[in-house]
Amino acid sequence: MAEATERRKRAAVVVLGDIGRSPRMQYHSLSLANQASMEVDIVANGGSDPHLSLRENPSIHIHEMKTVQLTGISKISGALALLLKAAVQFILLVWFLCFKIPRPDVFVVQNPPSVPTLAAVKLASWLRGAKFIVDWHNFGYTLLGLSHGRSHIIVKIYFWFEKHFGQMADGAFCVTKAMQHELAQNWGIRATVLYDQSPDFFHPASLMEKHGLFSRLGNSICSAMGNADCISVEEVVEDMNTTVFTSKIDGEVYLKPNRPALVVSSTSWTPDEDFSILLEAALMYDRRVAAALGEDDSMDEGQLWIDIKNGKQFVYPRLLFIITGKGPDRKKYEDQIKRLKLRRVALRTMWLASEDYPLLLGSADLGVSLHTSSSGLDLPMKMLFKGFPEECNALKSLKEGAMKSASSSKWSTEWETNALPLVNQVIG
Repeated sequence: MAEATERRKRAAVVVLGDIGRSPRMQYHSLSLANQASMEVDIVANGGSDPHLSLRENPSIHIHEMKTVQLTGISKISGALALLLKAAVQFILLVWFLCFKIPRPDVFVVQNPPSVPTLAAVKLASWLRGAKFIVDWHNFGYTLLGLSHGRSHIIVKIYFWFEKHFGQMADGAFCVTKAMQHELAQNWGIRATVLYDQSPDFFHPASLMEKHGLFSRLGNSICSAMGNADCISVEEVVEDMNTTVFTSKIDGEVYLKPNRPALVVSSTSWTPDEDFSILLEAALMYDRRVAAALGEDDSMDEGQLWIDIKNGKQFVYPRLLFIITGKGPDRKKYEDQIKRLKLRRVALRTMWLASEDYPLLLGSADLGVSLHTSSSGLDLPMKMLFKGFPEECNALKSLKEGAMKSASSSKWSTEWETNALPLVNQVIG
């Protein structure tokens, strides 16, 4: 009888940001609900809808905070605006965590941002008799250092705050072994490595799924961002039987042999992702293909595009880059894209519905990440697409390797092996 009436354990997932743009915290929420059998309250800013699987899960409850905007004060004093914003966010967080949601057994908080999130969650966990776990995605002080410099007093204060309150957590996750080592050696924090893995709704898209997606995105794909390009010459067909990539004949979907190769990159458009590298690579591909095919600058691009549209195939394909996400640097790079004049490369920026984003990744021929890393970046697209789509052995080998490694580990497996034991240990 006691077991039947025992209170179901509860977790609060805290994101000082848009939950729709925080996929890892969405996956945490799903795993806490489905694999740990907990009630889950998500406290986050609004902005974008999370994935449908969260919105329809009866054990997940989303509590939306208002985003704090102090644009008037920031024009007078940037430092004063930062302090006031942090103070207002702290009060708002404490109000939600202590009064707006049921008492949780554990708080799981995303870091960064560290200020004022870690302090607010620590206070709420003390007042409500709960534990709290920090999920270290990055270091907040290093991100702040990108714009202010590591030696700036604000960055040093942020570092102290992040380290001090991070050490107060009852448990920690981090995304890499390198971060685990840094936290242990220099922060005195023991963290469990929880690698980013895709959940079950990420998978290679079927032909029918691809056709449906490209039909929905038809206008966005065929609308050039600046000058006309090799993709904008395609027409959006109203009967939905053909897209840039697919044709539907008698109910069967086929990939077009002269379709462009689809390259997808996802970003939050922040300073730690230098998209000028991608634009330079696109320009390099365009010029090297022209040189390899013996084309000179006097060539009529319009005629080339008409030939491609009518079915002519070349040893090197057109490339369509779709860059997804929202963020502060988006307009800067969109302005650069509009000034580009390319023959076989087109670029589009989009924000997709949470259900369409996994389908786009599952439809891509190649994905590119531009997060800054100490090892540097090497974009392998210069020769990778030769012979696309059928005689493209280098790309096929790369995809086969990626599929093999992906099939052996999914988010649910990774979470159950590494995260669930820590959650159970913390709430004991």
